[in-house]
Amino acid sequence: MSQSSTRSFGTESITTLGWLAVALVVVTGAIHVYAGVVEGRIPVALAGVGFFGALVLYLLNYRRRLLYLVGIVYTAVQLPLWYVVKAGEFTTVGYVDKAVQIVLVLVLAYLYWQARSSDAGQQVSSRSGAV
Repeated sequence: MSQSSTRSFGTESITTLGWLAVALVVVTGAIHVYAGVVEGRIPVALAGVGFFGALVLYLLNYRRRLLYLVGIVYTAVQLPLWYVVKAGEFTTVGYVDKAVQIVLVLVLAYLYWQARSSDAGQQVSSRSGAV
């Protein structure tokens, strides 16, 4: 039999909190793509595409721990940018998006901490098991 070289989604290892992060990424990504198209702001639409690109990598189980860190920075940077760019023109959709992003940053930070703790525990157990 020949082996396929295509990657499949690695969703079996995603926890409930991981699925929450997926849902938050879908919401904020969709808001950004929609707002970017409606307002004619290409950078906003591209930010949404960036969220979806990271989501694909996450679902492929590609370096999730690194994706958590990048996602924290990528999302957190958008909070002050929105405040400066939209100064005086805040909308309900904008507030909802920022609330979603704040929760997303917190979830990603916890997932990173959890993955780091898990990796550290595995390293300790593998060292103690070696004789």
